Amino acid sequence: MSTSSPRPSYVRDGIVLGAAVGLFGVTFGVLATTAGLPVAQACVMSLLVFTGASQFALVGVVGAGGSPVSALASALLLASRNGIYGLALHRTLQGRLLRRLGAAHLVIDESTAMALGQEDPEHAERAFWVAGLSVFAFWNLGTLAGALGGTALGDPAAWGLDAAFPAGFIVLAAPHVRSRDGRVAAAAGAAIALVAVPLVPAGAPIVLASLGAVVALVLRGRR
Repeated sequence: MSTSSPRPSYVRDGIVLGAAVGLFGVTFGVLATTAGLPVAQACVMSLLVFTGASQFALVGVVGAGGSPVSALASALLLASRNGIYGLALHRTLQGRLLRRLGAAHLVIDESTAMALGQEDPEHAERAFWVAGLSVFAFWNLGTLAGALGGTALGDPAAWGLDAAFPAGFIVLAAPHVRSRDGRVAAAAGAAIALVAVPLVPAGAPIVLASLGAVVALVLRGRR
């Protein structure tokens, strides 16, 4: 009597991860519409941009009254890390051009972590696709639900949803401050942002805070 092989854990983990990220998609949809974006624009942004941190950054800057240039700069700054992820996955994601273009759109924190967490190269590619497609589906469904329900929910601050944007930054920064250079960059960036807040338009302090990484690199070079 033959028995079927157990389903790899990354299938379950990828689906659960996608569902969890979908909850943040609901938050984004709410914040996007309360910041003045139409439902269609919020949904198209999730479909085409598909980088949660960048989307939260853009909406946060726009909601605070920042200029489109500051909003775009903040979003691009956060999205630039996906290029590093792509370099780390270049041996995992092979195939024809169209397949690699589709994979490039799914290169995010979650799919990269799932792929790099596999020892078998074949499982790594499958884990990437499972996590990437799961997060993409749930994120966009969450955005649609949040955008449609944003008006009914009223003020997002009453539900604590206004904390999602800074909380997202904390989650992204947490793994990096474990190293000495990361702590130096975080401290320098925070100091630069605090000084810049009363001097520059809304949204610009976030962009200027990235100079903290330059401070860390200079100090590392001297060491």
